[in-house]
This record gives sequence, structure tokens and C-alpha cells, in this order.
Amino acid sequence: MGLAYEIKTAWKRASIAERFIVANFIVYLLLRLIPFLFSFPTNSLLSWFELSQQLGELIYKPWTLLSYSFFHLDFSHLFWNMILLWGISKMFLNLFDKRYFIRVYLLGSFFGALFYLVSYQLFPAFMGMNSSLIGASAAVMALLIFLSTYSPNYLLHFFSFKIKLWYVGLFLVLLDLVQIPNGNAGGHIAHLGGAYLGFLYARRIQSSKDIGSSFFAYFESLFKKSTPLRTVHRSTKPNKNEPISKDEHQKKIDAILDKISNSGYESLSKAEKDFLFRAGKQ
Repeated sequence: MGLAYEIKTAWKRASIAERFIVANFIVYLLLRLIPFLFSFPTNSLLSWFELSQQLGELIYKPWTLLSYSFFHLDFSHLFWNMILLWGISKMFLNLFDKRYFIRVYLLGSFFGALFYLVSYQLFPAFMGMNSSLIGASAAVMALLIFLSTYSPNYLLHFFSFKIKLWYVGLFLVLLDLVQIPNGNAGGHIAHLGGAYLGFLYARRIQSSKDIGSSFFAYFESLFKKSTPLRTVHRSTKPNKNEPISKDEHQKKIDAILDKISNSGYESLSKAEKDFLFRAGKQ
């Protein structure tokens, strides 16, 4: 039982959020070490992964639409992004499984990139600038606004104060809007792109439509070979559980979420946990 085995075991036990956090820290260390060891500027390596506002660069660096979100040049930026990611993930993974976490994280990064690129082509204030985008902030914002939209009345506890989650989400969105003229405009615009994705995704989930599943299924289909048609037997045995209406379904979810906000996740019964898990997968 060596160190490698312990690391492998710890990795298997880690949540998807913890794995993303570790990945971000590893990327940061490599970004600092590789240029130092091989004696070339950090920007030379970073230029292959950061997102440039120049649309022409996407032709030969399309991966930068996502890779930018795993790179941080400044440790304080990395540290606070990961602290927020860890805190948000605790709430997120109590309601949804890791598939939704991955989808919201990556699509939030993607929409942050789109908002950034479109803004720098559309608004005269940004034209002619030499700008690039890095950081996981858009992905973190997407996760937060997703939760703020899906469970707006979730109570956050700050010492003796309680505040609804949607208040926090709205405050951060407004803060990004007013800070655009004050510097780091690209970063704030990317945050808004992530926020928009989080809001849109949550609203679609509430309508029983998973845009993330459709989006990733399309890209997966591009790399899968077609398979022969086959006959699948479908059971016609009726379900023991009578179906409930969409309104009743949402009311039951809201009641469980209120119970979590007041008494914590561990106060739920096994039936309530199972119901919430199934609702998150729909």
C-alpha cells in the first residue's frame, strides 16, 4: 500500500466538485512550473489555452472555448474561485447528481466565452482592444445562479442572519453589471454569460427539459458509430406509484427544499431523499 494507492483511493472517493478543484490547482502549478523549468515566458504557454477576443484564433484553437476556465494566472483568483466552487457544490450535490454538475459547469464556461466574444465584437467600447479571458468564474456563477433559480428560497446562514439564495444571486449579477465600466470588463461579461446559462438551465429543468443532456448527447453522437437496429422489449406492467401532476410534483419538491433550508439535508427521510434524487434526474 504505497502513496500511489492512497492517492488513487482518495481520488475515487472525491466528489466531482473536489476533482474539478484538484484539476484547477494542478493546472495552476503546471502553468507556473513548466515555463520556469524550460526557461520560456508563462504567456507563451498560456496563449494556447486562454480565450482571445480575436475570432480568427478560434479556427486553430477551438478548445479555448472551455480550456480558459481551468487556467488562473493569479493565485488569489484561483483560491477564491475554488472556495466558492466548494461551497456551492455542497448545496448543488445535495440536490443533483454529478452529471448535472458537470453539465452546468462546462456549459456555464461555454456561455461565458460566447458572451465575452460577442460583446467584444459588438460594442464599440471594446473594439481594437487586445484582450483575453481566463478563470473559472463563469462556471462558478452558472452553478450559483442555477441553484438560485431552481431553489430561490433556500436559506443561507451567516452567523445569526438568514438570507434567501436568490438575493445573493441577484446581488452578484447586479454587481457584475455595474462593474463592467470599471475594469476587467471581459471577466464581468463572462460572469453574466454563466449566470444566463444557470438561469436558463434551471428553468428548463423545472419544465422537465434538460438542455444539457440534449447538448452533450449531440456531441457524443458525432463520435459514436451507428449501431444496427434492434428490437427492445418494453414492459407494460403498470407502475405501482400513481402519477402526480406537474404542480403537485413541484409543490412536493419545494416542501422538501424548505425542510432542507430549515433543518438541513440529514433531516430528510429516505423516501424524501429518494424522491429528490429522482426529481433531479428528470
